[in-house]
Amino acid sequence: MRILITTMLLSGFIGVAQVGFIGAAQANETVSEKVQAAGNDAARTAKKTVHRAEEAICTEGDIKCLAQKAKHRTEEAADYTKDKAKELKNDVDSDDSAE
Repeated sequence: MRILITTMLLSGFIGVAQVGFIGAAQANETVSEKVQAAGNDAARTAKKTVHRAEEAICTEGDIKCLAQKAKHRTEEAADYTKDKAKELKNDVDSDDSAE
């Protein structure tokens, strides 16, 4: 039960993090920053796909599978937050250099 609650809380955190970054102001990025952002998106998508495949074939029992799923969601949320923070920093840096 504790793992289910944790998973639900982490899912809510991921949603809040995504909404927070979507609302951030968009600024001009350099080409290399745009390429890096696209690469980060692709890497996160690939990692998410692998996680979902591992979860689909999990045969260790409900509790262990839920724990694995919660761990995957935590990793994905951390990766997303870290990548978006870098993108936001790049946007801010671009604004400062333009002045």
